Amino acid sequence: MPMAAEDIKNMIAAAMPGATIEIKDLAGDGDHYAAHVVWDGFAAMNRLARTRAVYAALGGKMGGELHALQLTTALPE
Repeated sequence: MPMAAEDIKNMIAAAMPGATIEIKDLAGDGDHYAAHVVWDGFAAMNRLARTRAVYAALGGKMGGELHALQLTTALPE
């Protein structure tokens, strides 16, 4: 069963308070999304750690309900 973009956003927001999160459905099927997450908590993390943090926020949904997530992360300017 596909995930709603709002559910993805809410899960990330709950784990990363204050983050700015943009979710885009890439294929219109609820299975392939792009996420852009801007969060000051990424400051001490390398790219891999940032990706792992976002995946952890999704609580194991990656590879199951959420098939594909094109992820970009950044620090606030």
